[in-house]
Amino acid sequence: MDIVRSYKNWRRYRDTVKELDRLSQRELNDLGISRYDIPSIARRTVG
Repeated sequence: MDIVRSYKNWRRYRDTVKELDRLSQRELNDLGISRYDIPSIARRTVG
């Protein structure tokens, strides 16, 4: 069902953004991620 899949994708996106946003700037730097990149990285999780 497309509605269920869309909801699960939205939840995965939101959870990924929240988790990455919790990281300190130093942790993000260690991973090679800037705060600006978080939404695009999260979008890739729902591919």
